[in-house]
Amino acid sequence: MSDAAQPTAAEVRAAAEAVKTALDRHLAAVEGRTGDDDTAVYEAFNALAAAAESYDELLYDRYDEVTPFEIPGADDGLPPYAGPDEPHALSVLIRRDYAVAEPRRLVAQARRVADLDPDEDGPRTTAAALGVLFGEYEPDEIASRHKDFGLEEGDSTLWVTAAGDLPEPGEWLAAPFEQADPERIVCRFDISSVFDDEDDEEAGEAAVGR
Repeated sequence: MSDAAQPTAAEVRAAAEAVKTALDRHLAAVEGRTGDDDTAVYEAFNALAAAAESYDELLYDRYDEVTPFEIPGADDGLPPYAGPDEPHALSVLIRRDYAVAEPRRLVAQARRVADLDPDEDGPRTTAAALGVLFGEYEPDEIASRHKDFGLEEGDSTLWVTAAGDLPEPGEWLAAPFEQADPERIVCRFDISSVFDDEDDEEAGEAAVGR
């Protein structure tokens, strides 16, 4: 940025004051929250993120300095919550990825299940074996015993989304994940090896810095 376009010291100071105000409002919203889906907390969070980002940019443009902390913006996390304040229904959307690490083990486990039913022929393909196992076991049990079934865990995510009313029976079965709206997510939980890699990198950088 050219010298002529640089922000003034007063503008940087005003941005710093805006961060302080946003911090106070965020704390007040958290202290007075009425539930996990309190819109006031979401709004205060986003206002704080915007104020911090603006201050960080002005601080860098004026003084070539940055803040020692980072507040995720909208691009890094969820959009502002736009669902009902008092949801009367919810949907839990779960995705878990697996690699078929040991196909023979997978098929063998499925054949053991099939052998319990004399009217069923044992599966011979991986796809058929998956149908048998996921038809027999709950997804949570498969997740906890994935190695027993010859599977290797990948990423997983769980979304809890709010709805005003419970949908009519069978209404969404043809396309169960089509209506997932990020603005109605009450909470979200992600598991990925990427997070472990980031932690390892940070630990390595800390060790080098000693």
